Amino acid sequence: MGKGAGCIGSKFPLSKKKAPTENAGGGPSTTTAAAPATATTPNTQEQQQEEEAKTNNSDLQLEEEKPVASSTTAPPTEEVAASLNPTTHKVKLFIVYYSMYGHVLSLAKKVKEGADSVEGVEAVLYQVPETLSPEVLEKMSAPAKDKSIPIISPAELADADGIIFGFPTRYGSMSAQMKAFFDSTGALWQTQALVGKPAGIFVSTGSQGGGQETTAWTAITQLTHHGMLFVPIGYTFGADMFSLEQPRGGSPYGAGTFAGDGTKTPTDTELALAEHQGRYTADIVKKLASNN
Repeated sequence: MGKGAGCIGSKFPLSKKKAPTENAGGGPSTTTAAAPATATTPNTQEQQQEEEAKTNNSDLQLEEEKPVASSTTAPPTEEVAASLNPTTHKVKLFIVYYSMYGHVLSLAKKVKEGADSVEGVEAVLYQVPETLSPEVLEKMSAPAKDKSIPIISPAELADADGIIFGFPTRYGSMSAQMKAFFDSTGALWQTQALVGKPAGIFVSTGSQGGGQETTAWTAITQLTHHGMLFVPIGYTFGADMFSLEQPRGGSPYGAGTFAGDGTKTPTDTELALAEHQGRYTADIVKKLASNN
């Protein structure tokens, strides 16, 4: 007979059978009677496993949807690279001059050296168009122009972050060639293309009282009508601004030189002052450009 059939005594003594327990209603309940009730209650362990499986599947799906970094990322564009590394963008400082006998040109080259010494600044030399005919220049014993330096057009001024103008004096104001160039910038004035651009001035005169300051002073009117920011050097050059040991061109308005009868060349101090102006102005142009 099978185990626990009832007609034959079980091999386990009756004293070892489990005592009846009380059910929820207070009546006696045996172990075998409780089994069906257990089967009808929700299996919380299985539900918990199912919920965990759903959560794991959701996390796995989110992981699969995340973008995967490519090992062959395309290089950034020039605009993006410039924004990430500002030093890749060069600040443009134009040095625009007129020189008949080469004195202003000598200063202009030193101004460029000073500006180029400032990291992140690129100085470019330009000369304005000549208004005199070759025949007149020959009679005036003017040397040939340096053809390696390009002639600037008025529209190109708008491409500069800052400009330093250099020119000789004519009766205490700028030469006719530079005045004619300024007179041709009417389109830039109409469009306000030069507003806010910093600008400096350096000059050449025939003598000490020939307009080292007035030539720059009267030129400021041109900058003012364009809304440009005049940048004087003040006395930032130091002790040589006060030295009386030898005649020296230049003033708080900007660098300068004495041409004399045309045969005199700029002194070392005058050239050093021009280089200082280029470096000083380039620093200011760079700071203003970085804030825009």
